[in-house]
Amino acid sequence: MSGIYWLASYPKSGNTWLRVFLANLQQAQDYAAVPADINALETGEIASSRGWLDELLGFDSADLRPDEIEKLRPTVYRWTAQQERTQVGYHKIHDAFTYLPGGEPMISLSATLGALYIIRNPLDVAISASHHWGCTLERAIANLAQDNFTLAQSRRGLSSQVAQRLLNWSQHVLSWADAPGLACCVIRYEDMLDEALPTFTRATEFLGLPADQAAIGQAIAHSDFEVLSAQEQAQGFKERSHKASRFFRSGRAGGWQDILSSSQVEQIVSVHGAVMARFGYLDQQGSPYLNKE
Repeated sequence: MSGIYWLASYPKSGNTWLRVFLANLQQAQDYAAVPADINALETGEIASSRGWLDELLGFDSADLRPDEIEKLRPTVYRWTAQQERTQVGYHKIHDAFTYLPGGEPMISLSATLGALYIIRNPLDVAISASHHWGCTLERAIANLAQDNFTLAQSRRGLSSQVAQRLLNWSQHVLSWADAPGLACCVIRYEDMLDEALPTFTRATEFLGLPADQAAIGQAIAHSDFEVLSAQEQAQGFKERSHKASRFFRSGRAGGWQDILSSSQVEQIVSVHGAVMARFGYLDQQGSPYLNKE
């Protein structure tokens, strides 16, 4: 079997945490007793990596327009899957599941084995995203609501990543969860915290990895946010945005209750209420569930 499993999510929804878990799971299977190095994660390039695209295309993508790069991306993923005939790739992606003008998915289905999609309460996503993007909460909330929101599209400097169309938060979730012809497993960030063993086991099984409970338990322990934060404090984290003081902040759920104003909560729910309700973030009255600590 060969192909790509996409580790998909809207930014700041637990994607890196999942990748750390997978690295620790591999070490547990190899009987390693120490946590994996957060700066040496070997779960494959992010789908938007300019270096990955340039290497396989054989020319500099900086000379192309964003729409020209998008048209070439399915070819890159198909070629990768064809070359790794007996291997499975696990690649992070923040792009929404979008389509090219001719109707072809930008993420080639023929190269794809499935997508593990991590969803997180957008009330908490807005807070984490504001820190990561170095912007105000108001700006982050507006970004989550923007239909054509795109990352890495600035022309002021050449980014290590190509432009990524996120759409708005609800559109992003549904683009993956309801994509025709795509095997997609959705897990909630909050369940990764509160029901860690069954949730990470389900993710492991979907990705076709050995689901040994002892190994999964060790990988969960080695991926604890206190462990990750201590690693980042000691040696830094190469994936941290230069706009943020740290990448691994609190890792908790429900922080919005202490930070967002009632009007900010209402603004987010008014735009994303339908999807929030579908995935268990709103009660029958349409109000956000409160985190009872």
